[in-house]
Amino acid sequence: MSESTSERERSVVAAAPTNKTGTYRTFDEVEEVLSPHEQRLEKLRRTVGLFVGPIAGVVVYLLTSGLDDPAQKLAGILTFVIVYWISEAIPIPVTAMLALGLVVITGVAGGADVFALFGSPTLFVFIGGFIIAESMQKYGLDRRFAFSILALPGVGSSTTRIIIAFGAITALLSAFVSNTATAAMMMPIAAGIVGFLASVMARNTGKEIDPRRLRFATALMLMVAYGASIGGLLTPVGSPPNLIGRGLIEQATGETIPFFTWMLLAFPIVAVMFIALSIVLIMLNRPEFKRIEGVEEYVRTERAKLGKMGTGGRNTLIAFAVAVTLWITPGVVGLFTGGEGEFYDLVAGRLNEGVVAIVAASLLFLLPVDFTHRKFTVTWNDAARIDWGTIILFGSGIALGGLLGSTGLAEAMGGALSDMLGVQSLLGLTLLATIIAVIISETTSNTASVGVVVPIVIPLADAAGVNPLIPAVAAIFGASFGFMLPVSTPPNAIVYGTGMVPITKMVRSGIVFDVIGIILIVAGVMGMGTLLGLGT
Repeated sequence: MSESTSERERSVVAAAPTNKTGTYRTFDEVEEVLSPHEQRLEKLRRTVGLFVGPIAGVVVYLLTSGLDDPAQKLAGILTFVIVYWISEAIPIPVTAMLALGLVVITGVAGGADVFALFGSPTLFVFIGGFIIAESMQKYGLDRRFAFSILALPGVGSSTTRIIIAFGAITALLSAFVSNTATAAMMMPIAAGIVGFLASVMARNTGKEIDPRRLRFATALMLMVAYGASIGGLLTPVGSPPNLIGRGLIEQATGETIPFFTWMLLAFPIVAVMFIALSIVLIMLNRPEFKRIEGVEEYVRTERAKLGKMGTGGRNTLIAFAVAVTLWITPGVVGLFTGGEGEFYDLVAGRLNEGVVAIVAASLLFLLPVDFTHRKFTVTWNDAARIDWGTIILFGSGIALGGLLGSTGLAEAMGGALSDMLGVQSLLGLTLLATIIAVIISETTSNTASVGVVVPIVIPLADAAGVNPLIPAVAAIFGASFGFMLPVSTPPNAIVYGTGMVPITKMVRSGIVFDVIGIILIVAGVMGMGTLLGLGT
């Protein structure tokens, strides 16, 4: 690799945005981006949860004395966990680890049985995907891709087309990179566009313009946040709830939703959601100008700063292409074989998604950028920066979900809810699962939401005698919603931290899109699930 290329790549690394918001943040880490009123509410939420969690756990334990001893203890522990997850009294992954400790200490299950579930192949999909995403950010591939789209003829001159293009870029990236990482990648680029527009407006009006108060800025930043959450639905690896929920479904039902089948199911739903999102955001936050001049020059300048793609960027593309190709191969083979036969079984067995993820990620440690000095695409220090909290939460969620089934608690909860609500139809269960998932995700992380809802929905569907896969998938999709508050999802928190999204506008846009999303999820999952024969 030439010296000039090496210097360019180092400049890209230095310029790459860092995610200072974090996925699981304590109060002191969110305090600086909240207003005084919001700080009081946030402190109250966390403080109340800190004390209510243990009390609620004990109360539920006493109220469920009719259950078997392991199920009764697990009911109390899960109540405590849910309160702590919703209130974020302590970081969510820490709560998950504490729950496993309590499960073993109280004798609900043995330590070997509980922690063995951390060997789930899906956990390694997280690890591999996060490492590839770290490399993409390190070498500025996200910025290259975004600026390439904005450089398309006609996009840069229209504020509406900029908003839609940014949403499309974000959604597409989020299909293969975590929602949080995608929002962190796109936010600084969007902020640059907003700053440029503010300077153009100031030049045209002769007045100083605060970019944080532009409706265009609000629409663009919300498009980054919401587009990341929507795009994450497109593939199983696009968002942690997808992987967690799919793992819970497989564990509870023995049914596996292949990578390609998931994409066929999700694509039309995501496409319609994106159209609806574009209309809602632009109508509720109409940009000050329809057309602006000079954006094309700004994009050309920023692309020139990136220079030519270096060896590290090309190596990352190779690893990414290997992962995506191998992930979709079993599904493509299944289309031609009907998902049956020795060849399909061989391909599906060998190209396990966890294996593919770690093989593709391992390529980044093998492909050199400067072999003379033994420098490879990523280092272990790079890999150590991935979101280990989500990985811990995933393993804990799988373990707790398994215990719900093995202790009989899930079956008891499903039967009780079915009798209480009187919901027996597939439509009713799917709608109920989606609404509950969206509501929970508004107040806690989407990963915690899916861990709470899916294990309950499956036995509820079984008790009603309907196919559990469709309401469970709807719950997974619903868990990625929650657009009203900064604490609802990490992408919301990332864009809220810019100061360009007033809380009132986030709540207003979020409520409207939550309602639209619930309708689209229920109709889309039921329609596409039936068409694809999901669970039959």
